[in-house]
Amino acid sequence: MVQQVTKGIKISVTTQYEGYLGHEHNASYAFSYTITIENNSKDTVQLISRYWNIKDALNNTQVVTGQGVIGIKPVLAPGEIHTYSSGCMLLAPVGAMNGAYTMINFSNKTAFKVDIPSFKLHAYFAMN
Repeated sequence: MVQQVTKGIKISVTTQYEGYLGHEHNASYAFSYTITIENNSKDTVQLISRYWNIKDALNNTQVVTGQGVIGIKPVLAPGEIHTYSSGCMLLAPVGAMNGAYTMINFSNKTAFKVDIPSFKLHAYFAMN
């Protein structure tokens, strides 16, 4: 598990290799990740958008942006936690992801970025 705190918002990430999908000229390695967002600040916040930078061992890069996470924009009061799971496909059995969430602080109506720490994605057979 990797963790990082930005402005009182703690992000924790765990990952899992899900399997190989092979086709004649195409191979993909499936990974899942679970993110826990914990509001340790004194203010209520809302996650409004996400930014992901996904890179594999073959130097392929994907940038993913969008509103909310898995179709929702969670609101977290002080002390509340939101957990969700998602996934990605890579062309190599090893890669990494990092990114950021944009959040709104309800107390002062300002937007701020929360860093998502870099985390590794690796198939069990690719690591020694």
